[in-house]
Amino acid sequence: MPPSKTLDTLPACDTLRRLAGQLQQASIEQLLVEDPERAQAFTRDAAGLQLDFSKHLVDRQVLSTLELLAQQADLPRRIKSLLDGDPVNNTEGRPALHTLLRSADGAGLENLFAEVVAARARMRDYADRLNSGQLQGYTGSIITDVVNIGIGGSDLGPRLVTEALQPYQGAVRCHYVANVDPSDLQDTLRGLDPETTLFIICSKSFRTEETLANGLAARSWMLASGAQTSDLARHFLAITTNLDAATEFGIDAGNCLPLWDWVGGRYSVWSAVGLSCAIAIGWENFEQFLAGANAMDRHFREAPVAGNMPVLMSLLEVWYVNFLGAGNHVVLPYDHHLQKLPDFLQQLTMESNGKRVSVDGEPLDYPTGPVLWGSAGTMGQHSFHQLLHQGTLLCPADFILPLSTHTGMTEQHRRLVANCLAQSRALMVGRSPEQARKALLGRGLDAAEADRLAPHLAMPGNRPSSVITMESLTPATLGALLALYEHRTFCSGQLWGINPFDQWGVELGKEIGATILAGLEDASQSEKMDTATERLIRLWREAQD
Repeated sequence: MPPSKTLDTLPACDTLRRLAGQLQQASIEQLLVEDPERAQAFTRDAAGLQLDFSKHLVDRQVLSTLELLAQQADLPRRIKSLLDGDPVNNTEGRPALHTLLRSADGAGLENLFAEVVAARARMRDYADRLNSGQLQGYTGSIITDVVNIGIGGSDLGPRLVTEALQPYQGAVRCHYVANVDPSDLQDTLRGLDPETTLFIICSKSFRTEETLANGLAARSWMLASGAQTSDLARHFLAITTNLDAATEFGIDAGNCLPLWDWVGGRYSVWSAVGLSCAIAIGWENFEQFLAGANAMDRHFREAPVAGNMPVLMSLLEVWYVNFLGAGNHVVLPYDHHLQKLPDFLQQLTMESNGKRVSVDGEPLDYPTGPVLWGSAGTMGQHSFHQLLHQGTLLCPADFILPLSTHTGMTEQHRRLVANCLAQSRALMVGRSPEQARKALLGRGLDAAEADRLAPHLAMPGNRPSSVITMESLTPATLGALLALYEHRTFCSGQLWGINPFDQWGVELGKEIGATILAGLEDASQSEKMDTATERLIRLWREAQD
């Protein structure tokens, strides 16, 4: 695959810089007034989701120029290369085929797809047997609890899916441990019975320090309960590419499910990494989750740039980061079950596009991946929305809203919907000092006090946001939503000219951590560090005495 063109070489950038200067003085609200068709024209539908981006600081000329930018970056061809299995991960020399994991037929990649189908069959077997009470622990008791031990992509994806789809969960309870802090594992195991607990050790390399430390602690917990080493086969599974390391750990080869080097961790929930959530929601629902993502994949492949939902979201991201100076992006799911979505998207977007060199290794002189942050629903309104409305930072926002609720509590859900739509509108319209003054007078304040307080109540407005809706949060719509953000992330990486599929930036900290750990275990093995780090090491040693 040819190297990506860097953003600053694309001719459309000059036009976009000029338009950005003009639109900074424009009013989003006025754009809606002047163009009665804007709300409909700036809406896209795909795979059970609807994207309304009409409250963005873009007009039709900006939108068409952004679409031209995508064409100049060869984005349609690059999308095809990704989906066809070309080696788009150039630093590691391999494809990024997470879409194959949710494919219905594996067209064009039949050999690899046969392996995927075989892995799915094994996943289904475990999920079905657990949910039917056929799997038993070493004493003959039925397995009732599953603990997934992983970190990063081996934790965030399955944890999100399990929590998001709580209304679909069966009798088997799934828990998640990621932090090497012993409190995480200890708190999770409290109240669990070793006789009825199954552990899934999830590590692509089976060398991940945090995961192995927690796995060893879980094994010790089992053995301390009276289990013998030979009993562990009933209580441990592994998801890994490193079969030798897993068997060395003590997990029988027959209890290991495969991963492939063409699946990145943050894109792996569709693989055997998703076994825990397949157990939690049942195999039929997990298949619907895959089908929803596959529907978004088909849209991504087939839709032209102007109608392509992931492409448009990416173009908006680049517009704000590179032409309007926004260094962040906030995601606001108005569904309690999606409260882990911002955590998942943080890894997806910032590990993918937090890069400072091009695919050719050349330094970039423009910003790339923004900081992604957020929180669920009305909780964010009572914490950080103050900054969104009156702060000095430009924070483009995604509101995510299921239009119905699984709870049956329609009145409360109606209030939730009202809050979501109100926040999106308030960000846009703001409140002028004069409007604030009138509101204060209406509260009975005298004119002098209203004049004094009005600047504190005024809000500039003109803050951009998208609203992504779905009829309800189902396995299929959740799959489509995650695939949407995956593809948006890929497109932004291509527009910036970077590789969104490697993560070399996490390596140095791991290497230094291993060196420090060796010194903590044996002072004679300590390597000389900077004075600040050495002081903190001494502080730790003193605390152990």
